[in-house]
Amino acid sequence: MTREERRLALPLATRAALASVAMALFLLALKGFAAWHTGSVAMLGSLADTGLDLLASLVTLYGVRLAATPADHDHRFGHGKAEALAALFQVGLITASAAGIGWRALMALGETAPTQDAEFGIGVSIVAIGATVLLLWYQRRIIRQTGSVAIMADNVHYQSDVLLNGSVIAALVLDQYMGWHGADALFGIAIAAWLAWGAFQASSNAIDQLMDKEWPEDQRSAFLDIAARQPGLRGIHDFRTRRSGSHDFAQFHMEVDPTITVARAHDLVESVERNLKRAFPKVEVLIHLDPEGHTDTDNPLVEADVTPHWFSKRVGY
Repeated sequence: MTREERRLALPLATRAALASVAMALFLLALKGFAAWHTGSVAMLGSLADTGLDLLASLVTLYGVRLAATPADHDHRFGHGKAEALAALFQVGLITASAAGIGWRALMALGETAPTQDAEFGIGVSIVAIGATVLLLWYQRRIIRQTGSVAIMADNVHYQSDVLLNGSVIAALVLDQYMGWHGADALFGIAIAAWLAWGAFQASSNAIDQLMDKEWPEDQRSAFLDIAARQPGLRGIHDFRTRRSGSHDFAQFHMEVDPTITVARAHDLVESVERNLKRAFPKVEVLIHLDPEGHTDTDNPLVEADVTPHWFSKRVGY
């Protein structure tokens, strides 16, 4: 992506996040009235999820704008981890909402009074599904143009909202048209469980970023495969990766023939960097140069040779 493309990508991603916030506000007002009008626990659960959608959309907007903020004197690796911190705050709210919905649903299990005005509740849910599908379509257009990771995550979040609105329709139909008055409460419990599972997944992803978890093994292998194709490279060790928001970082020690000049070794490093930049344009790469056979520490994890298995040491430059 060129500098001009990056400049244009930010407004597009920001507009997608703003559209997400506007949609969440609209659905929050619509479902709030529907939950009050129908008395449905399932609708109340969907309302809570929409409230969390609004929070998630605000966090996404914050993350998109912050991700574009360049590194500064105090944050030389950028500000990507602010997204993980915001996500942990969001997890607390999701967990509290899931507990509240679950408690209300358990209390409703002993109630015999049916929900009211199923037609209205179903109509609201259909409108919500249609509006959400429209948002998903718009977000996917922006994702194709910008590759924004934050908008991609928000898109996945709103896909679950379509399923939740579908469950509200099912609960209202079973409760009022088929006489199964416990269905609404059971769907409310299911929605609470869904929210709790979402909180667990969000916390896992946030903690992985804060703990600098390594990339998935297939991504690590693909990265090493590109790096090792450089003629003159004699080995790779101390390969480390991490992700911070929408930014990826990779670093490793590159071994070369100890008899070549510093200038030649520098040219080899720059060639590897160019190859990696073409294949992984969004990864910040740091390479440390070592003469072949040099041992940095007695730590086997650091000194482990991670050069791909197909690699054979070459002497040609």
